[in-house]
Amino acid sequence: MEKITPPKVKVLATGTHLVAKQMAGSAGDVMPKHLADAESVLFVHEGECVIEIDGEEKILKPGEAIVIPTQTLHQIKAITDYSGVHIMPNDIKFQFFK
Repeated sequence: MEKITPPKVKVLATGTHLVAKQMAGSAGDVMPKHLADAESVLFVHEGECVIEIDGEEKILKPGEAIVIPTQTLHQIKAITDYSGVHIMPNDIKFQFFK
């Protein structure tokens, strides 16, 4: 069983409707499975991670981004140390699963 590790999160900018948060993790980290009530965008700045969305895996490398649809179960696993920017609505609500 994989150990679940919350990402390191830092707010970078907040606007009227959107917030940009830096997300970072260490090689081997597995973030909790979750879904959200709004669409968001994850952009990887450094390192590599795998995002599993509805059972399908996609590797994200520096300079790549993915749109995470509303109410879609997803999970991030760090291949290497990574950091990225997660852009989402200010009022987004998350539901986490074990």
